[in-house]
Amino acid sequence: MSKFERYGLGILKGMTVTIRQLLLRHPTVVQYPEQRLNTSRRIRGNELIWSRERCTGCATCAKACPQGAIEIVTSSNTNNNKYEVETYRVDTGYCIQCGLCVEACPYDALFLGSSYERAKYRRGDIVQSDDALLESPERPASGYYHPRLAEKMPEQTLLIDKITEKR
Repeated sequence: MSKFERYGLGILKGMTVTIRQLLLRHPTVVQYPEQRLNTSRRIRGNELIWSRERCTGCATCAKACPQGAIEIVTSSNTNNNKYEVETYRVDTGYCIQCGLCVEACPYDALFLGSSYERAKYRRGDIVQSDDALLESPERPASGYYHPRLAEKMPEQTLLIDKITEKR
């Protein structure tokens, strides 16, 4: 048997695999704006969720941030002998979504969000402050570092199980 008798055998094997994938497997591509997948319960999205009620203004999260993306302005309340948070601002352009601020918060006042679509046209639009940081139905909190919260969230979907959003 000469070496020319097996010529094209590799190409034939490759084409067999390609045709089998093309005809027998269902597509795993998501039609993005119309269909979305459930993300992981513990996703570290590119936003922070802040709880005004739990926050004491201790600034532990700002001290733990390696990028210095968190700015807190507090004032002392002489009636309650406590700090009150006047301004809580996060520059998500500098944030690297490491989660150290969430882990450092002793009062569970900070959560990572589950959103990953925060692209903006202007640099100033990605700075979140005060009311923009609060949790809402459009901005759900992630279960990262909060296992009790993660148990209540829906499971991550596989590529086969797609969720269709109504727009």
